Amino acid sequence: MNREFIEAIEDSPIIGAVKSMEGLEKCLTSDIGVIFILFGDICNISDIVDRVKAAGKLAMVHMDLIVGLSAKEIAVDFVRKYTHADGIISTKPALIKRARDLGLYTVQRFFVIDSMAFENIGRQMGAVHPDVIEVLPGLMPKVIKRLTKMCSVPIIAGGLIGDKEDVMAMLSAGALAISSTNEGIWFI
Repeated sequence: MNREFIEAIEDSPIIGAVKSMEGLEKCLTSDIGVIFILFGDICNISDIVDRVKAAGKLAMVHMDLIVGLSAKEIAVDFVRKYTHADGIISTKPALIKRARDLGLYTVQRFFVIDSMAFENIGRQMGAVHPDVIEVLPGLMPKVIKRLTKMCSVPIIAGGLIGDKEDVMAMLSAGALAISSTNEGIWFI
């Protein structure tokens, strides 16, 4: 686990997840310390990351959402070589492994839609070892509590977080942080 990354999240437990340049510009004016980049393509991802870095924030690139990047490990090498990204987010274990090998921070994203998906988290933790996991949808306090007991990896709750009450419920359930595209949450 990369302690510097975890400390950045602990210092600012609301993570801005941005899906457009307009959203990014607004997020950059917040006190958020970590930004999840959920948009872009191979032609502009370096510029997007540079905007985040220039604002003094950590830039995490969601590999699965960048147009033009494949689901192969070489895509992580591309991000490492041609951007100043601090780390990556992905649902793909192979990309998380490669990013760790390259010294990038890692967030493995899981969609918990049923008990099989929940059980899969435990299996993958033993093989992949991301710095943190992100669980979507985030509005599942009982599931977050169970995961914190099952995993030694810190948990980020993401998706459908709508207000301060949701944020507090997920943090109280044991999530280290929440991620949200909801601009109102960024300024709580």
